[in-house]
Amino acid sequence: MTIDEVNKRFKIPKRILKKYESWELCGEAKKGMGAWNYDDSDIKCLSMIMTLCDAGFTNAEIHRYMELLLAGESTEKERMRMLNTKRDGTLEEIHFKEKQLSCLDYLRHKVQCNQSKH
Repeated sequence: MTIDEVNKRFKIPKRILKKYESWELCGEAKKGMGAWNYDDSDIKCLSMIMTLCDAGFTNAEIHRYMELLLAGESTEKERMRMLNTKRDGTLEEIHFKEKQLSCLDYLRHKVQCNQSKH
């Protein structure tokens, strides 16, 4: 499949497809006639990339994770470390946002109390 076919069929943004191509993660030469030819293994990789994007991984983190994934089972500990680090960071962000919500709710309550006095 071409980049346009993959973009339309799987709704994968072209910017992600172009980044994937630039990483050259696959061992086989995928270029034919000047254009990348996507196969089932590419679609599986792209599915993982989309999941990592949705989980908040940066391009550099995704690239590293995919290199490890393609290297095989011997990299499971490193991949788990990456996932745990990202999860911990996400939890910290959630807790920070919860504190912000509490502050906003407090301020809203004070304004509401003040309005009801008038």
